[in-house]
Amino acid sequence: MTGEALAMHPLTFVRQSSGWGKAELARLMQARGKELGIPLATNRTTMWKWEQGQEPDADAQRVLADLLCVPYELVRAEGWPRWLPVWEVTGLTAPWTEAGTVEALADLVGSGRMDRRGFLTITGAALTGLAASWADAPAAFASALNGDRVTDTMVSTIEQRISTLRTLDDQLGGARLLEQARGDLALITTLLSTGRYTDTIRIRLYALAARVSHLTGWMAYDAGLRSAGQRYYIGAMRSARTAGDDAFGAFVLAEMGVHVSEAGRTAERVDLISTAIDNAPRTLSPYTQSFLYLHKAEALSRDGDHQRAGSALNRAASHWERHTVEENPDWLDWFGEAQLRSTEGKVLLRAGQLERATKSLETSVKQATPRDKAVRSARLAEARLAGNDLDGALDAANYGAELLEDKVSSVRAMDRLKEFSEQLQPHKAVPAVREFRERLQALPDAA
Repeated sequence: MTGEALAMHPLTFVRQSSGWGKAELARLMQARGKELGIPLATNRTTMWKWEQGQEPDADAQRVLADLLCVPYELVRAEGWPRWLPVWEVTGLTAPWTEAGTVEALADLVGSGRMDRRGFLTITGAALTGLAASWADAPAAFASALNGDRVTDTMVSTIEQRISTLRTLDDQLGGARLLEQARGDLALITTLLSTGRYTDTIRIRLYALAARVSHLTGWMAYDAGLRSAGQRYYIGAMRSARTAGDDAFGAFVLAEMGVHVSEAGRTAERVDLISTAIDNAPRTLSPYTQSFLYLHKAEALSRDGDHQRAGSALNRAASHWERHTVEENPDWLDWFGEAQLRSTEGKVLLRAGQLERATKSLETSVKQATPRDKAVRSARLAEARLAGNDLDGALDAANYGAELLEDKVSSVRAMDRLKEFSEQLQPHKAVPAVREFRERLQALPDAA
């Protein structure tokens, strides 16, 4: 779990899922240890320390693994706390068939609200395996199920609902709209499971499921529910493959990289975007290629490879210059100059090119939608602060705080401003800094 702060420790999740209090789990471990010939003196305080980050010794982990029915080979291979049984995700294990896609979607509808309390659940070999299976999976379709007929008008109505929801997300942020997106996904999943439809309608339904799963995952991520966001993204990838839309699948795989890189697993993001680009259809438009290479630039930059990041950034810009509006896929209609300049600014900032980075970030904030203005204002503040422009940095940060007060609900934006606030510590005696920090503290946590 290196590089990631846990809102709830995995052991807490396991314990609460089983209905155990700290003292009860401690007693169960003592009893199981006695059976195994491993004496333990666990108590409620021991459990508290483990859930606060202290690692149990080898004997305690062996007993806990036996109690939870986890093979000790897995304990040694994964390490603490990765071996704890909280990472079972249907989307990783179901077959890459239409039936497997429906199973994964149904699992999301039934349990997608469970976030595992803020920690990433899909990393390492599981994430790499997902990327590989997406690239190799056959586009299989099964026969339509018995049930009511799904009409063209019904599908068109849902498509319009999703389009409206995406527009509202840009304006308001995902936290306020997450339940509506989940409801739309449940509706589509029910139609797929029980409806009667033509092949054309079936493909449109799976394409819709892919769009809604991604949108729901994005809203969950924006609301700070990172694990839930990942699970919805897997549903999107599976639905896109079933619909035969590998361009959208590549897009979702690239987006999944954002989650892992922000958890400190930057090399994994490089691998994900490389898989996405290498396995995307050769007919991708310059517009979509610009998006993918922009992700590659960001991934390489976060991983510290600034030279290759610059090359990928140049390639993204080159594709962007050749794009036409007519070729834009509907799921990328939000992508534009603001996104390009935002990533350009971040890449340049990490490479130490402060003046160019600040200029790009200023352009990005100016052109962005309200939610993205709130998120990106913190990055602009960071760039200005690095250039010794404290007043300019506070102007940008206060602009983001104002949006969170009046218009936008975004945990991401709040988190970015909190990170910037930490960078102001050397200037804590400055009155304007104190005023900004007080303003930030007054904002609700779920802003």
